[in-house]
Amino acid sequence: MDFEVYCDESCLEALTNKNAHKYTAIGGIWIYADKRDALKEGLLKIKKQYGINSEFKWNKVSPMAFDFYKAVLDFFFQCDFIRFRVIIIEASKSNEYKFHNSDVELAFYKYYYQLLQHWVFDFNNYNIFLDLKVNRNKGRLNELAKILNNSNLFSTISQVQGLPSHQSLGIQLADFLTGLVAAKFNAKTTSKAKLDLINYVESKYLNGNIIKLTSKTEEKFNVFVINLQGGW
Repeated sequence: MDFEVYCDESCLEALTNKNAHKYTAIGGIWIYADKRDALKEGLLKIKKQYGINSEFKWNKVSPMAFDFYKAVLDFFFQCDFIRFRVIIIEASKSNEYKFHNSDVELAFYKYYYQLLQHWVFDFNNYNIFLDLKVNRNKGRLNELAKILNNSNLFSTISQVQGLPSHQSLGIQLADFLTGLVAAKFNAKTTSKAKLDLINYVESKYLNGNIIKLTSKTEEKFNVFVINLQGGW
């Protein structure tokens, strides 16, 4: 099967400034490649319905756009062809100097590997798209693709490519969902609209449970908290 993966991150600055946030989150949506048009058409229909003409993302959530973002959540949870996975990194325990050759950029892409690797399955082909960034090491994305291919001998990573988020509705959806989870874990937001969206997910789609670490087998809304303490 052919799959496409669209990724983004939230609270990334915490990896360099440990006081910025407690947690960094990196998330992605997985879809069947032949459902790309269905994803695009579904989101464009919602944008048209609510008069949204620009890029949508978690940082743009506001009372005026609340109903739009609520509709995006309904679309995601009601579509059986979209899956979401997010990894949570406790920034204070991410030691770039000891474990990543004093290279925060290297640490960041190692965490991206952890996001992607566990949802790459045998006999599939993957095209992976990340929010475009200016990397100090220009070969980071090719390196990530190579490492993923070396780790998955019976699947193929055709490409890992950076795309400007305003050009990709998939990346925008990944940004929105990742930001929502990061906001829940960091527990700092005072925006009523954002808090209401978090509560909406928990009450309607998580059976009243809070957004938290899920089981490894959770397929729709998978949350993984990396254990950086070591031990058994």
